[in-house]
Amino acid sequence: MWRRCACPELSRLTSLGLLISLLFAGSMWFYVEQILVPHQKQYAAQHGIPRGNLSDLYPRWLGSRELLLHGRDPYSSEITREIQAGYYGRVLDRGRTDDPKDEERFAYPVYVAFLLAPIVKLPFPLVQKVFTAALAALTVLVVLLWLRILNWRASAGTKTIIVLLTLGSFGVVQGIKLQQLTLLVAALVTAAVAALVSGMPAIAGLLIALATIKPQLALPLAGWLLLWSLADLRARWKFMVSFLISMSVLLVGSHYLLSGWLFRFADAVMQYRRYTGGAGSVLDVLLSPAVGRVLAWLIVLLVATICWRERHAAAVGEKFRRTSVLVLSATVVIVPMTAPYNQIFVLPAILLMVRILPALWTAGSLYRILLIICAASVLEPFLSAVALNAFAPFTPEETLLELWAVPLYTSLAIPVVVFSMLLVSFWLDHRGNKSAPATSRPA
Repeated sequence: MWRRCACPELSRLTSLGLLISLLFAGSMWFYVEQILVPHQKQYAAQHGIPRGNLSDLYPRWLGSRELLLHGRDPYSSEITREIQAGYYGRVLDRGRTDDPKDEERFAYPVYVAFLLAPIVKLPFPLVQKVFTAALAALTVLVVLLWLRILNWRASAGTKTIIVLLTLGSFGVVQGIKLQQLTLLVAALVTAAVAALVSGMPAIAGLLIALATIKPQLALPLAGWLLLWSLADLRARWKFMVSFLISMSVLLVGSHYLLSGWLFRFADAVMQYRRYTGGAGSVLDVLLSPAVGRVLAWLIVLLVATICWRERHAAAVGEKFRRTSVLVLSATVVIVPMTAPYNQIFVLPAILLMVRILPALWTAGSLYRILLIICAASVLEPFLSAVALNAFAPFTPEETLLELWAVPLYTSLAIPVVVFSMLLVSFWLDHRGNKSAPATSRPA
């Protein structure tokens, strides 16, 4: 039971927030289950596109199972065909122009098998159910840990609202339904930052090393943390040593399992970029590949400069937290991936923006406009899902399915506008504005 609040108005606001968050989350799940998935099935039937289990976990699970139990090369063409047979329901035919371009190769480091080892002997339908529940639970943990990392002492009601909105966000819904390992990596990264803030650098080093099963998502943060560790090696050596030892164990263990795996992995990544058309970043898609690449490098230089400036920050300090959040947010903007489930790494930035909202709002009219744009981008998927849910009983199914893309209109913009808003907070802090987020505390 909720503890009765001393302030009736605050209690009413919390209750209203809970109702709205339930409405938003429920509407998003309704949209995915009753509009987006039926649209995808209809499109697949019309074009002869195969549909199997469509689990992003399956290629990793099957490759790991065959490697650990039968000593087979998960990067081989034979395993790729077996993966396709399960993932799509049949082996892809290059002669069919409507067949998916994604060949679903095993494009992960071999040491992902160490994490999946406990479930490789289980039947995959059971694995799907267990992993789906585990990802949902880990996402809740991610929210609670980031609230702790950001030193946001939220009430139980506020925590519940944030958890509901997170579980109902399209990126997380997509990640859970696909059993995407990105959500697992997000949990590992979050736990690593929490461990550092809590004075457990050795555990943090191990967790960051494990998170490199998705190197494109984990290595930017690892780079920042290694720089931070080097800045005061006498006091922070435990993190670096733990990370290096953990990575060495993973790499040596992988070599023991499959000699020369690193070259096969590199080839799998190159093949992935080939059959996905060179998969660009959100900047590439929103602007153009040429402009996107230039902006991406500028962002890398800017974030690297900020990391260098803050490298002496204490792990328990505000600057360390905000810099870690900035690196994660920038990662989603610059990596050559546009899938919404990667936006779980933008969550810390959104939480930080909400936490320091009073300071940003009072900084000036320009900042208020930027905040409104940011809020509109983040809320558009929820509001669109609510609208589709409301009109569903009165709208023909065919018309409803044609509106499948509406809640995704701002999907690509979300990481960019949130990252931009985060940069604004750094700019305010750099200017020494007394209302800057670095010196502000939530009311």
